[in-house]
Amino acid sequence: MHTPSAVILDMDGTFFLGDSLLPGALELLEWLDKNRIKFTFLTNNTSKGKPTYVKLLTGMGVHSEDARIYTAGDATISYLKSYHPGKRVFLVGTESLRSNFIEEGILLVDVDPDVLVLGYDTELTYQKLVDFCLYLRQGLPYIATHPDVNCPSPIGPLPDIGSFMALIQTSTGRTPDVVLGKPNPGIVQELAKGWGVEVGEMLMVGDRLYTDIALGRTAGVKTALVLSGETRREDVGNSIFQPDVICENLAYLLQYLST
Repeated sequence: MHTPSAVILDMDGTFFLGDSLLPGALELLEWLDKNRIKFTFLTNNTSKGKPTYVKLLTGMGVHSEDARIYTAGDATISYLKSYHPGKRVFLVGTESLRSNFIEEGILLVDVDPDVLVLGYDTELTYQKLVDFCLYLRQGLPYIATHPDVNCPSPIGPLPDIGSFMALIQTSTGRTPDVVLGKPNPGIVQELAKGWGVEVGEMLMVGDRLYTDIALGRTAGVKTALVLSGETRREDVGNSIFQPDVICENLAYLLQYLST
């Protein structure tokens, strides 16, 4: 693999796990800066808004100028502005995500919505599920911020939005009309345009086959799988999504890129 012109870094299970950095995390950023390789963090986790992630990264020792983040929440906000401008949105999401939407001018409501958005709500209540399902039965547009089934954590995988989607489908028969976040290729195309690079010159680094590594097929980027999060080495052979390189963690990836 040639040295990439730009790198997209997943966060949970790739750069950190819980509140702890994973091996090679800061060293990789230092190498990217030294070699003037463009990079950004890209996460499907919509349980937090962008300001919360910036605070989290800088608290772990990431320089503020390096805490560049694009989230599935940002992609959802962009989608709403493009395809449902000014519409009333019922959002199942954390207070952090709600604040992010409101700051970006999205009109959030609890009654009479025009559009429904499902996020990774770690503050989920039964009443939120009830309201969401009742509105779904009215035939309203249904958007999911991302497809992840589980979220990696130090104590093991935790139910993510994909698990919520399965519950909602069982109750209502509805699946999302649109699923944003990785592996939706629009995110990569937007980043490539902003950086002025070709998609094929970019490297996606992550721990999930069906989101991070799937971008190799959906968007045409090079991919590096790290085994520090959700995926085990034995999972790779059974997947239709095959990475260009497999590394134990970012420390091993740095060795690979710098030789």
